[in-house]
Order: sequence, then structure tokens, then C-alpha cells
Amino acid sequence: MRRPALSLALAALALAATAAHAEVVQEGNLRVSFDGRIVPHALPRFRPVPVAVHLDSSIGTVDGTRPPALQRISMAVNRAGHFFLAGLPTCTSGDLEQTSTAAALALCRRALVGHGGFDAEVQFATGPLIPVHGKALVFNGRIGEKPALLLHIYNASPVRLTFVVPFAITRRSEGDFGTVFSARVPHIASDRGYVTGLRLVLKRRYVYAGRRRSVFSASCAAAPGFPSGVFTLARATFSFENGKHLTPTLPGTCAVR
Repeated sequence: MRRPALSLALAALALAATAAHAEVVQEGNLRVSFDGRIVPHALPRFRPVPVAVHLDSSIGTVDGTRPPALQRISMAVNRAGHFFLAGLPTCTSGDLEQTSTAAALALCRRALVGHGGFDAEVQFATGPLIPVHGKALVFNGRIGEKPALLLHIYNASPVRLTFVVPFAITRRSEGDFGTVFSARVPHIASDRGYVTGLRLVLKRRYVYAGRRRSVFSASCAAAPGFPSGVFTLARATFSFENGKHLTPTLPGTCAVR
């Protein structure tokens, strides 16, 4: 049976028709939920078409206490996927540092590949933890001379927070997963806060070398005679400051149209 051919990017982090189901992984008191899907759910059997990738992750504890700080996150996507960025404009971390969402778009809109939001809790002085909800953008960029995706996170109130998370892009030559996106998560508000959730919608079409391109596209190469296919969409690893590593894996389906 052929594996469904998926062309995904950060497949990276949940709307419309379901193409995967949320996975919850727990170790002791720590719990991570990871959801993801591709839209549309119904795809041609062999011809890839543009898709949007929806990702949603949350971090918490069973008893509601503060979880350990997230230090690293990585996501490996199905090997059958293709990831296309050639000819797309790039932005740099320096361009995005200390910028609001509006300023980041003004500087780097042509490199935009995704948008969404984040949740965090921040403590000021000895006061209580305060929930923070901000905006997130994803840009095509570089780390040195290597390609990367740059996650820009911004919140204006009750305190201004801006940070950029560069996701390095690497390729694997063996196993079920191919492209891997990985990043070190910066400390929030001088170590007084922690991330509790991240939601992203990744989608971009553009013209390169006279042809219309899509950073994210997919087909559903189900077995002959079958109206749908089953595949492993992605596997994520969340690494925390206490040494714990939680690794949820997303199963997925696609329908042949």
C-alpha cells in the first residue's frame, strides 16, 4: 500500500474537516496535548494540491500547578511530504526583534507563511500568575546560511512581550519521518513565565519562475479501490527544563475526491 503523499511544512501545531486527531501524552503530573490537521480533507488521489496545515498544542499539569518550562520543541513530518520554499522571500530574526505584529508584517509580509496565537502565564514581582494571550506569525527565514522558519510572538498587554523563535529545518534519510523542524524556546519575561499553548495555521501560495507554487500541498494516494488513506501526520517532541521529554504522534486520514 502506498503511503499518502503529503506536502506539509511545520507539520511543525484546528479548524474545518478533520485530517488528524488530538494526541494527549502524560508523564507524572505533566501533560501535553497535540492536535493537527490538513485542510481540505478530501484530496486528489495522486495530484498534489495546495492545503493549509492547522496545528494546536497545549501544555499543562493534572493538578493545575505550574508546569516546568518548555526548553525545546521539534516536529518531524511524514516522509512522503514535500516542503517547497524556493523563490519565497526571506526575513531575518534581526528584522523581527522588538517589533509588534503590525510592524513585523510591515517589514516581512512577503515572507509570511503562517499565523495564529499563543497562550502563556507570566508573574510580575511576587504577584500571581497572569494569563497572557498574544498573536503569532510564521515567516520564511534563515539561520546563518541555512533555511529556517521564524516564529514571531507578540503581546501588548498587560506587558509588552516580543520574541522570535527560529525553527531549524533538517532532512532525515531513514525512517517514516522526513523533514524535521526544531527550536530552542526562549525564556519569557526574565524566567517569570511559561508557554501554555500555541496555535498555527500554515498556508502560502506564490509565483516563482513563472509558475504558481504552494509551500504546503497534499494528495491522498489511498490504495486502489479504497476511498480514503491512513497515515502518520507528524511526531512532536516537547523537552522541559526538568529533563522530561513528551512525544505525541498524530495519526491522520485523508479522503479521495
